Amino acid sequence: MTTSEKLMDASERLAKLSQRAKLAETHAAAARTQAKADVEKSADEARAQAEAHAKELRATAAAAGAEISDSWDGIQKSWASHVAEVRRNIDAKKSEIDAKRAESHADEAEADAIMAIDYAYATVEEAEYAVLDAISVRMQADDLAMAR
Repeated sequence: MTTSEKLMDASERLAKLSQRAKLAETHAAAARTQAKADVEKSADEARAQAEAHAKELRATAAAAGAEISDSWDGIQKSWASHVAEVRRNIDAKKSEIDAKRAESHADEAEADAIMAIDYAYATVEEAEYAVLDAISVRMQADDLAMAR
């Protein structure tokens, strides 16, 4: 894949990201009017899809190897660790029956959801910067190559 194709792919991935965010918004809005069992089923499906995508991302990152900076490997591992910890907490707290504990768990789950959205927003901004910077660096490299 040429660099121009890579940058076009990046633009297409940003569009796909936007579509996926819209789908998440649609699912969240619909969940407010669904039965608890339906929401739980949707949550389980979303979790399975997220886990599958994370696995795919790990494989892609491993295959890219030297083409990506070392910092992305650290970020990916840190995020995977965070997600695993949050999921362990969610799984453990689902078994709590006490109403007060359940209320506290609900508050924490809502705060985690908001933080995940805010983190995703910041990640999109970083992705935008990375794409624009890659385009700029490619233009500079092309200019230097033509000046030879």
